[in-house]
Amino acid sequence: MNVRHLGLVLLVCFPGALHAQSAAQHCHAPNLAGGYFVPRQETYSHKTNLTYACDTGRQPAVEGWWATSTCDNGTWSHKPQCIGENACIPPTIPNGKYTESSDGWYENGDVIRISCDEAYEHKDHDATGKCINGTWSSLPVCERSVLACSEPPKVPHAVITGLGYQELFAADSEVQYECEDGYTIEGVHKNKSLICLSGIWTEGPVCSRGRGPGADLGSSAVGGTSRRPGSGNGGTGTTSAGSGKRPVGGGSSTSSGSTEEEIQYAPIERCGKPPRIPNGDIVVTREMYLKYACNSYYRYVGHKTVVCHSDGTWSDVPSCRATYCSVDTRQYPELEPDGVKYVNDGEKVSMRCVDDWLTPHFSVVRCTDGIIRLSECCMWITTKLNGCSGTLMKRTMFTE
Repeated sequence: MNVRHLGLVLLVCFPGALHAQSAAQHCHAPNLAGGYFVPRQETYSHKTNLTYACDTGRQPAVEGWWATSTCDNGTWSHKPQCIGENACIPPTIPNGKYTESSDGWYENGDVIRISCDEAYEHKDHDATGKCINGTWSSLPVCERSVLACSEPPKVPHAVITGLGYQELFAADSEVQYECEDGYTIEGVHKNKSLICLSGIWTEGPVCSRGRGPGADLGSSAVGGTSRRPGSGNGGTGTTSAGSGKRPVGGGSSTSSGSTEEEIQYAPIERCGKPPRIPNGDIVVTREMYLKYACNSYYRYVGHKTVVCHSDGTWSDVPSCRATYCSVDTRQYPELEPDGVKYVNDGEKVSMRCVDDWLTPHFSVVRCTDGIIRLSECCMWITTKLNGCSGTLMKRTMFTE
């Protein structure tokens, strides 16, 4: 068979490759107001790169004074556009996210609120960033939560089921272990779960070959009873790898002598009636723990998970604290009397000032950690919920 015939056979046998190439769509030249791009063509083939820059006083809507966009099957990898030099491009927040602008950029004065990923928390309780003259001011930092746990401990002859590997777990996370075929979990409770409590995993199971529920009750199985260092086989004082964990409610499980018992976790039925908290409810009940949730306008103080210690006592119970400020307008001479108003923590609202009704003025009222801040009274077109040049500081504690 000669080369010409071979080529014909390849086209007949592999028509998909030729179809895939022809199916890729071209891109039309972008409409770039206030800028220019090269090469300048009416259409661009798939995977063609286009470089553009902006006129004086403007900038690309991505990092840098010039930018490159790629034609990807009929769509540009990012829409080439030139924005004002005082506008801001979307920031990168490691381990955090925020609602992105539909325009792909932010105007001068725009404020974004960042929420941290699970197992992370806001550093210094700062959750917002503001675009000021083309630069983000005081962008929040999401750092590892002190209550988060590293990867769960490795258990010989067992795997963690139901989720992929990850290095960090949020507080109150639960993982399930499963022993390999031919192995069973030691202990009478046979609990396969570990819970992340105060940055430490609860004690894990032990998988042993051919050992049933009655084997070695002094092992490190979840739900085991209290043990005394120095007791057990040979009186050597050796404990399992997970036995040095501190109890959730505070204190230490480190023994100072051979007669001091070490606190372990037990099924919640051992502790009796579950504790109740004002403005909150129990939302999850499991064999080894309870989870709580606060009512609307309240936030947690403490742990969401409560466990039972083997000595029959509950771990520390969380409380629910109000997350709003109350503003009695009658106590602020500059405000129009309108009863008591409520502002959620971290939010700001406008309130009418005492003034000439022909030229309405407003004060911007903001609640931050129980402190009320009122701006000077300004015309509405001046405030725009950003406040005036000066502020009046007034303190109002959270309503409990």
